[in-house]
Amino acid sequence: MGRINRKFRKWTADILDLPQDVVYDLPRMTMIGDRQLYIENHRGVLHFSSDKLRLALSKGELEVTGSSLVIRTIWTEEVFIEGQIKSIEVRDQEG
Repeated sequence: MGRINRKFRKWTADILDLPQDVVYDLPRMTMIGDRQLYIENHRGVLHFSSDKLRLALSKGELEVTGSSLVIRTIWTEEVFIEGQIKSIEVRDQEG
């Protein structure tokens, strides 16, 4: 059933010209240099410190590592961080 659901979502996205982040419930990230990162479509903050941010996603987690990280803005599904960003990793939910 999962394969049919994926094909239907892809077909719907193609026909209606919808962005894939909307159809597949994916995070959208906008990065400015290595100093600012804006993340949309997350499901909550799991961990935050000056060197690591972990966000829950609909299917997995997103981990940002760096130094002097600061959350400048946070809303229900959006977060804006600043600092020296060194890496971004998306981890799929294992199950």
